[in-house]
Amino acid sequence: MVKLPTRVYLGHRAFCTLLLLLQDVASAQNLTNTQISDVETRLAEGATHPWELGTRAQALLEHDVQAFSVFSLIIPSTSVPSNTSSAIAPVFSIAKGVVNNRTASNGNITGPQPLVADDSAADPASIGPAVLLANWTNLGDGVDYAGAALDQLNFLYEKVPKTSDGAISHRTGEVQLWSDFVYMVPPFLAYYGLLTNNQSLITDAYTQIKLYRNYLRDTSAGNLWAHIVLGTNPSGVANDPGHWSTGNAWAAAGMLRVLATIQSSPFASDMSSEQDDLADWVFEIQTAMYPHLDTSSNLFFNYADEMNTFSDAASTALLASTVYRLSLLRGVHHYLPDAEKCRQTLFSSNSSGLVHFSSDGWLTPVVNPDSFGDEGSDSPESQAFILELQAAWTDWVNDGSQGANGASRSDSVNEATIVVAALSVFWMLLL
Repeated sequence: MVKLPTRVYLGHRAFCTLLLLLQDVASAQNLTNTQISDVETRLAEGATHPWELGTRAQALLEHDVQAFSVFSLIIPSTSVPSNTSSAIAPVFSIAKGVVNNRTASNGNITGPQPLVADDSAADPASIGPAVLLANWTNLGDGVDYAGAALDQLNFLYEKVPKTSDGAISHRTGEVQLWSDFVYMVPPFLAYYGLLTNNQSLITDAYTQIKLYRNYLRDTSAGNLWAHIVLGTNPSGVANDPGHWSTGNAWAAAGMLRVLATIQSSPFASDMSSEQDDLADWVFEIQTAMYPHLDTSSNLFFNYADEMNTFSDAASTALLASTVYRLSLLRGVHHYLPDAEKCRQTLFSSNSSGLVHFSSDGWLTPVVNPDSFGDEGSDSPESQAFILELQAAWTDWVNDGSQGANGASRSDSVNEATIVVAALSVFWMLLL
């Protein structure tokens, strides 16, 4: 065997080290189209509950049909271009399936009723934007989307219990307020108002968020939101004063959808103070949450300030998406470095594949969507959060990565520094 000169041998080792470093840099980049397809396939297979269907529809709009997402900041077209029809078809399929089944689901009643019979008053409303969009674009399939959406709206106002100051309950059986509500109901109210030119509905979307914030924001915990308050729990769902990470992310993401809807509406100039509030409240949640990010994993714990709970990639993904959205909508860039750390961690890979996904594309580790205190697997909402993160980041990049200052570029700068240093060592050893 030929023995290499010491300098050449060391140079060879440096070169190999450089290749490994470059591999690590590449592994922290974006998901491939195939990986995204796996995420969408698992989401389609798993989404069955009302909130999962609504969240899936929203994620698909944001990721696959941006022109029909509220984040496009325009009122959607009343017709779907032919090159978009296949991408938006799953959203319309959700709307059609739910509306066609609602009569049987609700026991053949007429008048105010949810899109799906459920103990939650809020979760069925999450499907409302898809139903409204199906009606808006004149599908012409004979389905009464307008009537279904109106019944859902009237159900919220006429049949669902409320607090004395007007907060609509998350539950049907009694007044109980959940942080999840902010993602499920206010975006539906705001979108209904946008498409019907009804400022009162858009204003009430804001008001519902304001009321929920009054009840759920825990000032003694740095403005983290509690998960569930009020109620005597006859349905068996206990109050949860803990600061559930996914609940905080749900709330911030819902606020941003309402903010985007207001910005798209003819009432934007009249509602500038409401927009300022919503942006401030999203930032308030981010400011409360990110100090609790576990620096060893770049993930949140299931309960943000309870380190004895498990790490949760789901809330990490959704909250990161809100950082890019707030940057795009309001020029608030403060937590971009944290969002980038989280995104790169979630999308990282090693020799075995993606670190935070199963071999068939399920995000991990995640909270059990049916039991919020327990770790689970195969979570449809988590798959939707990944699509929303990918869509928000892509929109941010396409907009020029505004706010990517020296601090928020720290990861890419460090990567470049590593490469330059490795190259320097390589050439020095060869000289």
